[in-house]
Amino acid sequence: MESVIRKAYAKINLGLDVIRRRPDGYHEVKMLMQTVDIYDELGFERNPTGGVRILADSNEVPVNEDNLIYKAAAAVIRQCCVDAGVTVRLKKNIPVAAGMAGGSADAAAVFHGLDELFELNLSLEDKCRLGLGIGADVPYCIMGGTALAEGIGEKLTPLPAPPDCHIVIVKPDIDVSTKWVYESLNVGGLLYHPDIDGMVDSLRHNDLAGMTSRMGNVLETVTVVAHPVIGELKSEMRELGAENALMSGSGPTVFGIFAGYEEARKAYEHLREMRLEKAIFITKCI
Repeated sequence: MESVIRKAYAKINLGLDVIRRRPDGYHEVKMLMQTVDIYDELGFERNPTGGVRILADSNEVPVNEDNLIYKAAAAVIRQCCVDAGVTVRLKKNIPVAAGMAGGSADAAAVFHGLDELFELNLSLEDKCRLGLGIGADVPYCIMGGTALAEGIGEKLTPLPAPPDCHIVIVKPDIDVSTKWVYESLNVGGLLYHPDIDGMVDSLRHNDLAGMTSRMGNVLETVTVVAHPVIGELKSEMRELGAENALMSGSGPTVFGIFAGYEEARKAYEHLREMRLEKAIFITKCI
């Protein structure tokens, strides 16, 4: 096969708790992850001269060894003894530095795409094992859907998707470093932990209200303090009819869950008029 095209889907965190900081510096987490219908598009072509080449339509992403696309492709070529290189063409749509795992999603698409391009017959477990070496969110992005993520994010339990709903996602015009957020988090001083187990039970009983009423993200204790616009967007979404609203990941993206499309559409239009966003979407769980 000479070329392959794959979609890299973004995620949101329906719930995010941090249990402790481990001696190795990683944080032990308990999160509810959800894929949404917002995606980058990656095209893969064989490069007989070898190496990894990235061509991106956005100057916000690096096209060198710092990009997770490069790291993932290099890992596949090295570990699977591929005798060719690859050119990756990236059409970027997921906001950068947004808490939506755009980089991890792109890396996940690399594992799927190169598996097909080079006919490697990698199992899902093979891809997740390689993906964990690239980033903690990559195994989830490889799997996708709705999942409970534990450990550093690599222990995944598939779950039923939320009941039918509509999601408004707003990325304000600020960027946030995930590393900075986790380094700034006072895990021992947290006064609140979201009821992740209750959310899992609600999903298994197809209970949207039960899930949304328990949504929480302990990283807001860092990011919202530094960027109050996140709290403003959450409050605005709730006033506009969202069942609940939350910051995704380390932020600054905020999403609101709406039971009906009309409410979501009106909220989308209102939030656009506020001109606080760098990117805004109406989407659904997939």
